[in-house]
Amino acid sequence: MASSAVGRGRLEVFLGCAPGVGKTYEMLSQARGLVDEGVDVAIAVVESHGRAATTAMAEGLDTVPRRRMEYRGTTFDEMDLAAVIARHPQVAIVDELAHTNAPGSRNTKRWQDIDELRDAGIDVLTTVNIQHLESLNDVVAQITGVPQRETVPDKVVRGADQIELVDIAPEALRQRLGAGKVYPHSRIDGALTNYFRQGNLTALRELALLWLADRVDESLADYRAAHAITDTWETRERVVVALTGGPESATLLRRASRIASRSSAELVAVHVVRGDGLTESVPVDLAGLPDLAAGFGVRIHTVVGDDVPTTLLDFARGVNATQLVLGTSRRPRWQRIFDEGVGAAVVSHSGRIDVHMVTHDETRRRSRLDIRDTRFHRPLSWVAAVTVPLALTEVLWLADGSLGFASESALFFVAVLAVSMLGGVGPAALSAVVSGLLLNYFFTDPRFTFTIAAPDNLITILVLLVIAIAVAVLVDSATVRRVQAQRAARDAELLAMFSDAVLGGVGVGGLLERVRETYEQRAASVIRHGTAGAPVVEVSVGTSPPTTTDEADTVCSAGDGEYDLLLAGPPPGERDRRVLTSVAAQAAAAVERSRLEGEAAEARALAHTDELRRALLSAVSHDLRTPLAGAKAAVSSLRSTDVTFGPEDTAELLATIEESVDQLTALVADLLDSTRLAAGVVRPRLQRTYLVEVAHRAVAAVVPRGGPEVAMSFDHVWADTDAGLLERALANLIDNAIRHGGGRVEVAVSRTVADDGTLRCEIRVIDHGAGLPADRRDRLFTPFAHGDDRDGSRGGVGLGLSVAQGFVSAVGGTVSATDTDGGGTTMVISLPTSDDDGQQ
Repeated sequence: MASSAVGRGRLEVFLGCAPGVGKTYEMLSQARGLVDEGVDVAIAVVESHGRAATTAMAEGLDTVPRRRMEYRGTTFDEMDLAAVIARHPQVAIVDELAHTNAPGSRNTKRWQDIDELRDAGIDVLTTVNIQHLESLNDVVAQITGVPQRETVPDKVVRGADQIELVDIAPEALRQRLGAGKVYPHSRIDGALTNYFRQGNLTALRELALLWLADRVDESLADYRAAHAITDTWETRERVVVALTGGPESATLLRRASRIASRSSAELVAVHVVRGDGLTESVPVDLAGLPDLAAGFGVRIHTVVGDDVPTTLLDFARGVNATQLVLGTSRRPRWQRIFDEGVGAAVVSHSGRIDVHMVTHDETRRRSRLDIRDTRFHRPLSWVAAVTVPLALTEVLWLADGSLGFASESALFFVAVLAVSMLGGVGPAALSAVVSGLLLNYFFTDPRFTFTIAAPDNLITILVLLVIAIAVAVLVDSATVRRVQAQRAARDAELLAMFSDAVLGGVGVGGLLERVRETYEQRAASVIRHGTAGAPVVEVSVGTSPPTTTDEADTVCSAGDGEYDLLLAGPPPGERDRRVLTSVAAQAAAAVERSRLEGEAAEARALAHTDELRRALLSAVSHDLRTPLAGAKAAVSSLRSTDVTFGPEDTAELLATIEESVDQLTALVADLLDSTRLAAGVVRPRLQRTYLVEVAHRAVAAVVPRGGPEVAMSFDHVWADTDAGLLERALANLIDNAIRHGGGRVEVAVSRTVADDGTLRCEIRVIDHGAGLPADRRDRLFTPFAHGDDRDGSRGGVGLGLSVAQGFVSAVGGTVSATDTDGGGTTMVISLPTSDDDGQQ
C-alpha cells in the first residue's frame, strides 16, 4: 500500500466473515511488511481482545497513545484523532471500522475518523466483519439470532481502494475457538453451540464471498466503461432474457430462470421499446411485466432502440452478459425471406454471447402479412411497378384472343391497385403509366402503335391512372396514421413505465435511474432554480451528474421553468424529448411534493415541540416552586434574628434545604436527560456487563443510608449493554417505585427464554402499592404524564419513566409494566443476554 504524499489517503479494508478469523492479525502482518520497506507506519488503535498472537504482532510498531475519556463515571480509551493527524504517518492502523465512539468524541463513528485521516493525506488500514455491514445486518441477525448494533454503511467499505477478504474454513475456525485462541475458556462452550455453529459460519462465509463478488463486479464494470470495452468478458455468468410483454413472457422467464440457476448465474430481464414506433401485432402487458419479473427475483430494464437486435446486443454487452434468451419468431418461413427477424439477427451478430431460442405456444399463431414493414419495402415497390405490368402483359399476350379488352383492362386495374397498396404514390403512378402504355400498345386497336382510335379506350387508361394514384394516396395516409398511432402507443408505454416507477414508491432517484437506463445516459439530475444564486441539485444519479444546464447534454424544463431535468449522454430524438418533458414535470412534481412534505413534517415537529414546551412549563411551574419555596423558607428561618433555633430545629431546617435541593437536582437531571434523548445525541457504548453490579449501583444511587430497604434477588447474568445508561434508567424506575410503591420494593435479575426461543435477561422492579389505573397505562411512558397523579403530594414532572424508556431503548432493550401479584406494579427491563452469544 503506497503512501499518498499528495491528495486523499488510500483505504484498505480487511473484511472478515466472522469474529476470530484473524483479520487484525493479517492487517498487522501487512503493516510489518510496510515497515520493512521503509514506510512510516503508526498504530492509531488496535483491539487484541486478549489474543496473544495479535498482541505479539503489534509489539514493536510505533503507537500513538489513546485518549482517555470520562462519561458518567466510566473511562473509555478512544483513538486520539488529533494526535494521529499531528503525527501524520504515511499509514495509520485503525482497527474496528464500525466502532461507535464514546459520547463527547469529535465524531460519532470511527469510520468518520478514518475519513478525516484520509482527508489529511494519511493511508489507512482497517478491519470490519461482514455482520457490521448495514445491508447485511438483518440477514446476519436472522441467521445467528444475534442482532449487531454497531454498523457501517456499505458505501464506506465499497469506496475503499482495496478490500481483502480474510477467510477461514468453518471447521478450522471452530478448532481455533476450541483451542482458546479466540475467546477465554469460560466462553468457548457457549460460543460453539450458538453463534459459531457450523451452519452459521458457512452462511456468513457465503455472504461475505457474495458481497465481495458484487463489489468486484462493480469495479470491473467501471473499468470496462472507462476503457470503452464492449466485448464480453466471461468473468461471471450472467443471463439476459428479452421480454416482449406478450403472453410468452412467462415462458421465457421460467426458462431463463432455469438456465441461470443451473450455472449459478445472475438473471437480468430487458424489454425493448422500439424508437421508430413500429411494432408487431403482439398484445403487450407492460404493467404486468414488473410483477411477473418480481416473482423470479429480477427487475425489468427498459431500453429504447430503433433496431431491436442491435439494442438487445448492446444492452447484453453493457452488462457483460454471457447468455441471451429469446423467444422464437412468430413469422412463417416464407415471410422470413423478406425479414430474417430479431432472433436470426441476434444470432448472427452475438459474437461471444451464447443465444438460446426458446419455443412457445405463441409461435403457432401467425401474424398478418405486412410487406410494408420489411426492409425490401421501397426497392421492391419500384421494381414491382415495372415488372408486374410486364409480367401481366406477357400472360395476356399468351392468352390473346380468349379475353376481350374489358377483361384485359380489369386485370391491369388489379395489378396497379396491388402496386399502389405496396409502394405508395410514386410507384403507383409509375405502374399506372407503364400499364396504360402496355395496354395501349399491345391490346388497343390499332395494335403496336400508341394511337388510340376509340375514345373509350383513352378514358379507360386515364381512369386507370387516376384510381391508382387515389388508392396510393389513401394507403399512404392510412400508413402515416398507423405509424403515428404506433408512436403514440410507444410514448404512452414509456410514460406508463415512468409513472409506475413514481407510483411504485421508488422516488425521484428511482425515476431518474429508469430514465438514465432507458435512454442510455451516463447520468441524470433534477435541478431547481432559486430566486438567487446557483441552481440547486435536488436529486442526481449516475457518474458525474450535471449540476448546471451548461454541463448537460440535454435539458428538459418542467412547465413552470423552476425545475430542469438534465441528462449527460447521447442526445435523445425529438419524439423522446417530448416524453422526457413529461417526465421532467413528473420529477418536478415529486420533488416539490417531497419538499412540501418535509415542510409539513417540520411544522408538525415544531407544533409537537411547542406542545412539549407548554406541557413542560405547566408541569415544572409547581415542581420548581415547591422545593424552591421550601428551601427559601428554611434559609429565611435560619437567617432570622427574631427567633433562636435549637440544634434539633436547625438540623430539621437544614434537612429540608437538602431535600429541596435534591428534588431540584433530580428534576434538572431528568430535564437534561430528556433533552438529550429528544436530540438523539445519546450514543451507547455496548460492552459485556455484569447486570447484578449495575443493579447494586442503581440502588445505592437512589436509596440513601437509613432509607427504605430494597430487597434484591439475582442470577449471575451478563448482557451487551451500556452500564452507565442502564444504571440511570434502572435508578429512575427504582425511585419511581419507592415514591409510588407503598414502601416495599424488590429488584430481581434473572435469565428467561423469550417467545421466539432466544435467551433474554430481565431486571424487574417490583412494588406493592396501589398499582396503575387502567386509564393511565397507555400514557405511562409519555413525557410529563404521571402514572398516578391522584395525590398531588407525589411530585415530579412525569419524565422519569420516559427517560428510563429512552435509555433502555438506546441500549437495545425494552421496558414494560405489568401488575404485581397481590397489588402493585412491576416494571420489566428486557435485554439480550451475552452469556452464550459468542461475541466480544
